[in-house]
Amino acid sequence: MQAAGWDTCLVTDERGVVQGRLERSALAADDDLSVEEAMTLGPRTVRPSLELDRAVERMRKQNLTTLPVTRSDGVLVGVLRRDDAERALGSLPARAH
Repeated sequence: MQAAGWDTCLVTDERGVVQGRLERSALAADDDLSVEEAMTLGPRTVRPSLELDRAVERMRKQNLTTLPVTRSDGVLVGVLRRDDAERALGSLPARAH
């Protein structure tokens, strides 16, 4: 997983609703724990409608490398990676205010 550039793993139920997150420390640990024991419950998520610059700002403030994107019913639709989002923001033309 880390070789592919990911440092977190989201846990969903059978409907695809986000239940928790396995963070770097849990993934690196040699402990013999179940996923349920190792995960952080109820990670914060964002909706697809959130503007990219606001998502990046939130990720910077909270020192997050990824941010789960869910529908209003909690179903996972994707994961936003901060480096990808910052790169996309850098390639967009400046917006007129």
